[in-house]
Amino acid sequence: MDSEKSGAARRVGFVSHEQYYWHQSIVAVGGDIEPGAELETPTPRRRLLNLLTKSGLLSLTHPLQPLMLEREDLLRAHGADYIDAFERLSAAAGGELGDFAGFGPGSFDIAVLSAGGAAEAVRAVTAGEVDTAYALVRPPGHHAERDRARGYCLLANLPIAILKARADQGLGRVAVVDWDVHHGNGTQSIFYDDPDVLAVSLHQERLYPHDSGMITETGTGDAVGTTVNLPLPAGSGLGAYEYAFAKVVEPALRAFRPDLIAVACGFDAGGLDPNGRMALPAKAFGTLTGRLLQLADELCDGRLVLAQEGGYSALHVPFCGAQTLSALLGVSDLVTDPFAEMENSPEQPLAVHQKAAVDAARQAACDSGAVTEGRS
Repeated sequence: MDSEKSGAARRVGFVSHEQYYWHQSIVAVGGDIEPGAELETPTPRRRLLNLLTKSGLLSLTHPLQPLMLEREDLLRAHGADYIDAFERLSAAAGGELGDFAGFGPGSFDIAVLSAGGAAEAVRAVTAGEVDTAYALVRPPGHHAERDRARGYCLLANLPIAILKARADQGLGRVAVVDWDVHHGNGTQSIFYDDPDVLAVSLHQERLYPHDSGMITETGTGDAVGTTVNLPLPAGSGLGAYEYAFAKVVEPALRAFRPDLIAVACGFDAGGLDPNGRMALPAKAFGTLTGRLLQLADELCDGRLVLAQEGGYSALHVPFCGAQTLSALLGVSDLVTDPFAEMENSPEQPLAVHQKAAVDAARQAACDSGAVTEGRS
């Protein structure tokens, strides 16, 4: 694979499935709110898919189909008792196996199909069938722990995909960069003692889960230094994220030298999202994708996979996703962002308190050995 390949020359895989939009995410908030007032609905992702189709972006991709996963694929990331309970409740009326993670009947099969979408994206890139891939999957996965569902996430999509590619294809070291507005606690917990997976999470500080994602969480045993957290202050814009990339994310990936980079691609750090308090414009996701493309070219022959996580604004998510896929494809001007004025908002430049937060995260990464260049 040519590491100098231009974006337009990349073969970009794309996987989605109609069943993803049939999953019922049920969160009982109680009180006097009318039942059915849910944040995690199919609408933002379906509108994203429709925008990609209407704009012609989807026609520029290579279509992929979700892998049909077996029980053993799930058990690499989850406990047998958890899988059994999930399957049993799904076959009946649905239920809940963790906080903010209720589901309706049939959701087990859909969640397996969602993990299969991420697995196919990783498989196709690892096999060299495509250069990069985007998995527009649902339900999301980065909060799902080994024995507990959390935060709308029922199965750990990317960990399942990575562990399957490791078993079936001999995939080596993987770096997971999670820019969802919430901490990637599930991915972190599954790989916390695994020295061959670097888990980097950029998230709004103490949002969800409020007690995880601290800079002191760096891995355990031989894996110390393979967990990196960047808790950012609420209100952070592109300046804070680019500074975090320059000072922590990119140095950590260069020190780790992965064979593949995977992105837990949430759009809930977008400035219009109801489930976060960050200020990113849609274009920011294209910018961050471009930076990771350059890093993937430098480190791992361009191998980059993005798997959909959160994103709850039916207005904003489609444009965030279009900017992301446009960056993967190396094209522009196929989609006009009606909210582009956000790019000039006063939240975008790096603020002093945001710089201090990133600097603290960098120092923790240096202390753990995750960052080695310019160590202080």
